[in-house]
Amino acid sequence: MNENDMQSCTPFGNGLKHLKFYPPTGKKKAVFLKALLCFWVFDGPLLICLPAMNTIKSDSENARSNQPDTTDLQLKRIDWSFFERVFCISLATREDRRRQVMEQFSRVGLSEKVEFLIVEKHPTNCEEGIYNSHMTCLSRGLASGARHILIFEDDVVFERFSPKALKEAVAFLQQNDDWHAFFLGCMVKSSHKTPNPAVVRIRFRTLTHAYAVHHEFAEDLVAHHPWNNVAFDDLLRDLNNPSMFAMYPCVAFQSDASSDNNGYLPLDRFRRLCGGLQNIQKWNERYHRHKWVIIGCHVLALLSLALWL
Repeated sequence: MNENDMQSCTPFGNGLKHLKFYPPTGKKKAVFLKALLCFWVFDGPLLICLPAMNTIKSDSENARSNQPDTTDLQLKRIDWSFFERVFCISLATREDRRRQVMEQFSRVGLSEKVEFLIVEKHPTNCEEGIYNSHMTCLSRGLASGARHILIFEDDVVFERFSPKALKEAVAFLQQNDDWHAFFLGCMVKSSHKTPNPAVVRIRFRTLTHAYAVHHEFAEDLVAHHPWNNVAFDDLLRDLNNPSMFAMYPCVAFQSDASSDNNGYLPLDRFRRLCGGLQNIQKWNERYHRHKWVIIGCHVLALLSLALWL
C-alpha cells in the first residue's frame, strides 16, 4: 500500500472527506503499519495493535511496569494454603528454567510451597509427555489427599499479581465448591462476569501453564481420560465444562521462551510476530471482556468506510 492508497482509504464520514491524511514516516510509519493489521481471532474480529500499542507508553506507565508486583510486607500476607499441593512440571534438562521460575515463584510467595515434577522428554511424542506429566501431578495430589491441586509449567511468568485479588478469588472458590478448574491465566473462547470481581466464568480454549483443579474433577480426569492422542489443552477445551473459572485480570502468563515441543516452533515464531504470547493472552482477555464494544467499533468503522466509498 503506497501513501496515496493510505490517504484514499481513511475511514471517515462524508463530513470529513476533504481532510488530508499525512501518513507517518520512519519508525513511526513502521509502528503505524503494524497497528493496521486486523485479524479474525479469538472467535471474532479484533483489531490488534501488535507491538505498536505496547511500545507507546507514558513515562508513568513504564515506571509502574518496572516496579515489583509485591512488597516484602505483602509477600508475608499471601496465603496459598487453599491449594494443598502445588506442582511445577519441568524437563530434567532445563535446570535454567527451574532457576528462572523459582524467581517468579518467590515474587508471589510460592517458593517454599511448590514441588517440582522433573520429567524426561518423551522420546517420540512431546504432547504425550506433557499429557502424562499433568496427569501425574493430579494423581500425586489425589494420593496425598489434596482437595485442591495447583499446577504450573516451568515457563510461567507473573504480572499484575495482587494478594487482595488472590484472597477474593479463593473466597469465591470456597463459597462455590462446585467449581472444577480455576486458571490463573489462559486463553478463552468466552468469559462472563461473576458476583466476584476477581473471578470470571470461562469457556476454556488453551494454555495450561497455571491452573488449579478440584479433587472431584481431578478424579474424573485420571480415571476416565487416559492418553488418546489428544493434547491436554485440547482435552480440557473439548470437554466444554461449564464449571471452569479464571482469575480476572489474569496474573500468570506463558513466557515467550522457545518451546521444547518441536511441533510448536512455527507457532512460536507466529506468536512473536504478533507481539509475544503474553500480549496475545492480554488481548484475548480484553476482547472477551469488552466483546460487544469492540464489535460495535468494527461495525461503525465498516459503515464509515462504506459511506466514504
